[in-house]
Amino acid sequence: MQQDLEVDRVTKRYGSQVVVDALSLAVAHGSFFSILGPSGCGKTTLLRIVAGFLQPDEGDVRIGGRSMRGVPPNRRPVNMVFQQLALFPMMTVGENIAYGLARRGVARTESADRVAAMLKRVGLPGAGDRRIDQLSGGQKQRVAIARSLVLEPTLLLLDEPLGALDLKLREHMKIELKHLQADFGTTFVYITHDQSEALVLSDHVAVMNAGRFEQVGTPQELYYQPCTPFVAGFVGANNRVAGSAVRVDGEVAELVTPEGLAVKARTSGVLAAGDAVEAFVRPEVIDLARDAAELPSAAQRFSGSVESLLFDGANSAVLVREERTRAEIRIALPQTGRFADLRVDEAIAFGFDPQRAVCFRAGSHAG
Repeated sequence: MQQDLEVDRVTKRYGSQVVVDALSLAVAHGSFFSILGPSGCGKTTLLRIVAGFLQPDEGDVRIGGRSMRGVPPNRRPVNMVFQQLALFPMMTVGENIAYGLARRGVARTESADRVAAMLKRVGLPGAGDRRIDQLSGGQKQRVAIARSLVLEPTLLLLDEPLGALDLKLREHMKIELKHLQADFGTTFVYITHDQSEALVLSDHVAVMNAGRFEQVGTPQELYYQPCTPFVAGFVGANNRVAGSAVRVDGEVAELVTPEGLAVKARTSGVLAAGDAVEAFVRPEVIDLARDAAELPSAAQRFSGSVESLLFDGANSAVLVREERTRAEIRIALPQTGRFADLRVDEAIAFGFDPQRAVCFRAGSHAG
C-alpha cells in the first residue's frame, strides 16, 4: 500500500527537553489519520516538522516516498489548516482560494475555473464574490480547506481546526470534514486533543503522550483494546480503580484498593500477585438493577446508593456510592427508560463482567 507520509525515528529537542522522542509512523494514501493527545505532548511540534517549519534533530520525514531533508515548506507537497484559519479579510472568498494558484503562476482563466469547481465541491457554489466577514464559522472552515485543497497537495495537515467553534457547529463540522476527505481522497493528518474528533473522523489514530506514541490503531482498537493505562484513561470515559493485585488467575486479576474494594478485570500484559495495578471499567459496561438477582450471571456484583443523577439525554449517567467502601462509580444509564424514575439515595445493585474491564501494571506504558 502506498504511504503518503512516513516519519522515521524523528526526534526534536529544546535544550535538554525532548519534545518529540524517536517517533515513527506511516500514513496510507487517501486515509484520515489523527494524532490525539493532551496539550504539551508534542503533537503540534511533530506536525510542524512534517510541514517543514521545524527541522528534526534526528530522523527523517518522507512524503510520497521522497525525503524532505533540506526541502523548505513552500516546496513540500503539503498544505496546512490552522485553528485561526488565517483567511485574508481584505480579499473575497474566491480571491482567498485563488491566492496559492496566483503564487504558482496559474493563468487567471484556469484559476477561476478551479476556484469555481472547488467552491461547488465544498458546498459553497457561487460564493466567490462574498466577503470573509459575511461567512459563518463553518463556511470559513470550508473556505480554508478549499484554499488548501485547490493546490492538490499530497497531504493536508490540520492543527486543531475546530477548536474555535461552538459545540453544535463543531459537531456539524466533524461530519463535514469526514465527507470532504472521503470526497477528495486527499490524505488528511489531523491534530487534536479532543478524543471525540479523533474517534469520529479517523481511519487510524496515534495517541501521543510526553513526546511518544502510546498506541496507534483504529478508533475501535483504542477504545476496546487499550494497550496502556494512559490510553485507557484518555480515550473515552472510564472508572479508574487503583490498588494491589491479590490474585492472578489466568487472564483475570483481582485487585483490592486501599479502602478495601475488590475488583476483577482481564489482564493486559504480565501481572503477578503483589503488583501495584490499575483497572479501568467503562460506564457503559456496568449493569444496573434494583435487585442484585437481576444482574447477569457473569457479573461481579456490588451494592450501593445513588449519589447523583447526570441527565444528558442519550449520554445520561448516574454516580453510585459503593456501600462498603464509599467508592464513587460512574454508570451509564440504559436508553430503555427503565431507570427514568431513579432517585438520589435510592439503593441500587450494579455489576460488570470482569472480561469487559481491563487491568494494567501501574505506570506501564508502550515500550
